[in-house]
Amino acid sequence: MAKKIEKVNDGNRLVADGYNKIETWNNETIKEIASMYYRILKLIGEDPEREGLEKTPVRVAKALNYLTMGYNHNPCEIINSAKFKEDYKQMVIVKDIDLYSMCEHHMLPFYGKAHVAYIPNDYITGLSKIARVVEAFSRRLQVQERLTMQIRDCLQDCLNPLGVAVVIEAQHMCMQIRGVQKQNSVTTTSAFTGIFLEKLNTREEFIHLIGTKLH
Repeated sequence: MAKKIEKVNDGNRLVADGYNKIETWNNETIKEIASMYYRILKLIGEDPEREGLEKTPVRVAKALNYLTMGYNHNPCEIINSAKFKEDYKQMVIVKDIDLYSMCEHHMLPFYGKAHVAYIPNDYITGLSKIARVVEAFSRRLQVQERLTMQIRDCLQDCLNPLGVAVVIEAQHMCMQIRGVQKQNSVTTTSAFTGIFLEKLNTREEFIHLIGTKLH
């Protein structure tokens, strides 16, 4: 894949085959982070000057910049960028949203699926915006419990729906490759507002639908 680096106001942008803004970074920030990883490589007994590691500090710095890019995104602005008045008051579900985040305790990845639903109250949002909200919050240092509530609260505050439901199922590498080393464990968290809390049958319908394959 052909790649080139373009200068932009806030740093650099990686462009590949016409797909724009894959990565954006600030040169000074990347340089400072890379210097710290250079030191870390030396501290663990490696030689950061050898061929295989020569560019690793910069690569890791750019990877970390990408994995935490959610700090630069405003999730409510994402919702409001595609907010439409619509007389629809049934459940809207976007399920199986791929989710990748980093545990703030060990800075190791956790990954899985997010299932998000809301029942509109005069306003709906673009379906892709729900996935983008999940992305904006997950691309930060996180714990799964807080991530679940942040997604819920964002939709509730920005759309004011009749209710919001969020379920996240994830596997945590801090449990899989260190410590207890339980490779097949899955953590499930949930958060609800409004009608999903008040009406058991509505909550049960959501749980049923996210567990059903309709395609």
